[in-house]
Amino acid sequence: MARIVVIGAGMGAMAAAARLAVAGHRVTVYERGGTYGGAVRRFERDGFGFDTGPGLLHLPAVYRDLFVKTGKEPLEELVELTQVDPASRHVFADGTRVDLPNASRSGTVSALDAALGAGAGERWGDFLVRAREAWDRTRRPLLEEPQAADTTPLAREPYPALKAGLLRRPTTTLAQVGARELRDPRLVALLDAYAWAYGFDPATAPASATVLPYMEQTFGSWYVSGGIRALADAVHQRCLKRRVEFVFDSAVTGVVEKDGRAAGVELAGGEIVAADHVVAGAPLPALYGEHVVAWERQDDWPSYQTDTTGRLTVCLALRGAREAGAAHRTVVHAAGDRPTVTVLRPDDPALRPDAGHESVTLSATVDLYPEHDWAELAGELVTAAESAVPGLRERLLWQEVRTPEDTRRETGAAEVPGPALAGGRGMYLPAANRSPLPGLYFAGGWSHPGGGLAHAGMSGALVAGLIVEGDDFRGSR
Repeated sequence: MARIVVIGAGMGAMAAAARLAVAGHRVTVYERGGTYGGAVRRFERDGFGFDTGPGLLHLPAVYRDLFVKTGKEPLEELVELTQVDPASRHVFADGTRVDLPNASRSGTVSALDAALGAGAGERWGDFLVRAREAWDRTRRPLLEEPQAADTTPLAREPYPALKAGLLRRPTTTLAQVGARELRDPRLVALLDAYAWAYGFDPATAPASATVLPYMEQTFGSWYVSGGIRALADAVHQRCLKRRVEFVFDSAVTGVVEKDGRAAGVELAGGEIVAADHVVAGAPLPALYGEHVVAWERQDDWPSYQTDTTGRLTVCLALRGAREAGAAHRTVVHAAGDRPTVTVLRPDDPALRPDAGHESVTLSATVDLYPEHDWAELAGELVTAAESAVPGLRERLLWQEVRTPEDTRRETGAAEVPGPALAGGRGMYLPAANRSPLPGLYFAGGWSHPGGGLAHAGMSGALVAGLIVEGDDFRGSR
């Protein structure tokens, strides 16, 4: 039985902790804040509740696997999962609206043809076929296997080039995919929205980001009753059942090195906690910036996340019931300088004081530089949301604005990491789960395979596999 210290209580860190505890190890989690879940948080006031991190779950199989591998009760016995249908309602800049069904390619094609004109659905469907090629080429190395020592193959663009006569025109960015293949500005906006949702600028994101709409439209979108925070509650409880120990309000200030490998951690009060392995689940920018971990050369620091974007969230408490036919998620696409805004309206009694009220969450990806007038920008989000929520201004009781600085205060980093992407000269590959220091591992959104709820769960599985199976570990099955 090994002694394992986990830094941070985010979703990836807890996923690793539960799996390692089941394998017979003694696991202690040190979290500098007062709660678990990382960016998966809830804001509550006056009987209203809001998810301030992710609002929907994709690839729920990742967490089903976690609960199957760590105990008797399956995930669905602990949380209620519901497929969101329609998966999303889209309001384009010209006023066109379309509802896209959940995990139905034929239904999506039909909906786009009906709303945007004949041929629009076929162009989107053909694009998804090519996106599937990129998915098939990268799924194992990007999601299910430890990051290879040689990442050169993943630096090449896996998205297939279009034929132009006898030649193939290379497509290197997501914006080029939209311009060359989709043509209709509304289809281009639809594609761009999937990138912005993960913090990627389509103008710089590699063409392989096409896997993001493919993944969602193929495997579906799911809501957790009580909000996504209920999933964090379930993972935390599973850790406790496996006798993982949590120590909150206890910051780790350094990783102890002995004989060329990680040998424990130093706490803020100076206490040294010995360990056979250390799993760092806190954001890597914070761990590096605060000198919790350090490399001999700055070049060892991964160059991941070239897009310095964060998340602005506005929580709205509304009087009046949610109208019939309301969509759980509406994407109001960018118009002028206003960013694309996601409007979440879960029909969930747990998030409202009574049936005569409604909680609504607005979010947008924003560039962190230059500085913004957050109140002004929040007002733009509310204005955009009026096209998704009838009578919003008249119904508004109060609002709470949460900026990227709130994210930094709660998690250590203002940026929101996106999932790993191939192409882009390797600039969109996060840090490997094995650190340059033997015995120190990385889990969570800033490490392989990147950000997002599902990806965080995968990182925990990969770290546990590397510690338990060592060099024989070949990836998740």
